Amino acid sequence: MSIGQITKHRQLGLSDDQIIEMYTYMLKARMFDERGFVLQRSGKIAFHVSGIGQETAQVAAAFALQKGKDYFLPYYRDYGFVLTIGMTLRELMLSVFAKAEDPNSGGRQMPGHFSHKKLNIVTGSSPVTTQVPHAVGFALASKMKRQNFVSFVTFGDGSSNQGDFHEGCNFAGVHKLPVIFMCENNQYAISTPLHKQTAGSIAERAVGYGFPGIKVDGRDPLEVYRVVREARERAIRGEGPTLIEAVMYRIPPHSTSDNDLLYRTKEEVEENRAKDGLIGFRRYMIECGVWSEERDAELMEQIKAELTEATNYAEQAPFPKPEDTLRHVYAESGEV
Repeated sequence: MSIGQITKHRQLGLSDDQIIEMYTYMLKARMFDERGFVLQRSGKIAFHVSGIGQETAQVAAAFALQKGKDYFLPYYRDYGFVLTIGMTLRELMLSVFAKAEDPNSGGRQMPGHFSHKKLNIVTGSSPVTTQVPHAVGFALASKMKRQNFVSFVTFGDGSSNQGDFHEGCNFAGVHKLPVIFMCENNQYAISTPLHKQTAGSIAERAVGYGFPGIKVDGRDPLEVYRVVREARERAIRGEGPTLIEAVMYRIPPHSTSDNDLLYRTKEEVEENRAKDGLIGFRRYMIECGVWSEERDAELMEQIKAELTEATNYAEQAPFPKPEDTLRHVYAESGEV
C-alpha cells in the first residue's frame, strides 16, 4: 500500500477522529444486526432483515450529508445510515421488539421502516421503491422554497427496476432537483441475482435522465464519502441530481425467513465475506496507525454493553395499546 493510500482520509479532509467515528457506527450497525438475528432465532422477535456487508457505504454516505438540514429517505437495510444520522441502538431495539416507544411507527410496522421527524428521516412504506418519488418531492420543495437542502434516498438493485425509480429520476432530471439517488447494489433482489433482473449498468441509466451516474465500490467508505459529498455540492449549486451505484454484497440471507442456499452457494458467500468492507476499513485504520486490535476489542465490549442495555430496555417496554391504533395516522393538535 502506498503512502497516498494510507493517508487517503486526510486528503479528503477527514481527521483521524472522524474515521474512527465512522468505523464505530459501522461496528454498531454490524453488532446490532448480529444481535437481531440471535433474537429472532431465539423467538424473542418475529422478523429481522439484515444489512451486513452494506454498512461501509451507508455510514460513509451519511457522513457526507448535513444532519439537521438535509432530508433522508433510507431503505430497510440502512441501520448504519440511520445510526450515523442520529438514531440510537435503543430506538432500533424498540422497533424490532414492536414496542409503543418505537419512534419509527409506534411498534406497528416491521423493522427497517425508518421514520424520525427530529432527524429528518422520512417515513417509508412497505412497497419497495415508493420512497424514491417521495425524495423527489422533498427536493422539489427545497427548490421551490429556496431552502437549500438536499434529499437523499437509498434503495436496492432490485428496486431500480420499478416504475417509481424511473419516474422519480425522470422528474428530478427535468427539473434539476437537489436529490441524490443511491442504489445499494448488493447483487440480489431477494433470490434473483443481478444478471437475471437488471439489463446493463444501473449507474449508466442516469444518462437517459440528463444527469450524472457514478459507479463506486461500496466496500470502500472513503470513495463513497467522496462521491456523495461531490454529489451534494453539485446539488446545492443548482446543477441537479446524481445517481450513485454503490456495488457491494449482501452477506446474509435476504431476511430471517429466507434460505439463501436455494439460490447461491456457500463458496460464493464465503468468497465475498473475505472482501467485507468493514474488515477492510479496520485494516486501513490499523495501517494508518490510528487504530489497534486492542482498541478494537475495547470498542466491541463497549458496544456490546450498549446493545445489552438497549435490548433489556426494549424487551421490558410496553406494547402499543389497541386504543392507540390511529395515533400518528391523523395529525394531532400541535403536530402540523
